[in-house]
Amino acid sequence: MLSDIEYRNREVREELKKWGKWYYETTHFDGIRLDALKHITPGWPVEWLDYMRQQVNPDLVAIGEYWTAEKVDMMEKYIEATEGRIKLFDAPLHYNFCRASNCDKDFDLRTIFDNTLVRTHPTLAVTFVDNHDTQPMQALESCVESWFKTIAYALILLRQDGYPCIFYADFYGVKYQDKGKDGTQCKVVLPQLKEIKKLLVLRKKYAYGEQTDYFDHENCIGWVRSGSEEGPGCIVLLTNCEKSEKRMEVGARYAGKSFVDFLHPNSEEVIIDEDGTGVFQVEAKSVSVWVLKEE
Repeated sequence: MLSDIEYRNREVREELKKWGKWYYETTHFDGIRLDALKHITPGWPVEWLDYMRQQVNPDLVAIGEYWTAEKVDMMEKYIEATEGRIKLFDAPLHYNFCRASNCDKDFDLRTIFDNTLVRTHPTLAVTFVDNHDTQPMQALESCVESWFKTIAYALILLRQDGYPCIFYADFYGVKYQDKGKDGTQCKVVLPQLKEIKKLLVLRKKYAYGEQTDYFDHENCIGWVRSGSEEGPGCIVLLTNCEKSEKRMEVGARYAGKSFVDFLHPNSEEVIIDEDGTGVFQVEAKSVSVWVLKEE
């Protein structure tokens, strides 16, 4: 930390290129994470990545951390400066999740993607809910409240935009001790988010096809994935308030078909009417994902 590397020095740049090639030939990694990019002149990552992609792997994935809470325009300038060579963690989206989880029903869910990279540059946005810096006792502590996490993961895993990233602590759960700002020792417990596995199954098997949004209520939003040759679709409904329902269209080809809630298998089935629509429900402060019963 805080040890400057002089990238203007040609010998330094050449040595880092040699190191990158050696490290790839030793470990055969698929991609890299570039830390603290806003502190590095953008010309150097461009030069190094071009070398690595020319010399070792043309498909090398590069993900960068350009941390900013709200200034998505600064991230866009960095993307322009690096000509889109690097995907970036969507920190503004994380802060939207954090605010939504703390504001409960007072947060307008229709604005959840406002001022985010996934909205302006969906193919370059790496979406996430929390990470090692935002968890309790860390430098950028801004953790998303537990009740909202399943909703947030549905928003990054089941939509067509963004490159989602799962946080280890959410997937496995963790316990640790650290010192608070006043110097006292604190114990932190981050429980495993059990719904993540089901959401990953839904992403892998069902979240395909054209996306139709129903962002028409401040406390209840949803979307429909219509399905494709890659896999069937799904219907997602979520709320940050009381139990809600929404009429959504899935297509006349599903008339008379039954849909079930993958996350809550004991819920009542939804039968699609003759014009291809159904009334889908979601419990308070929750998310439901409906799939075709026969699938």
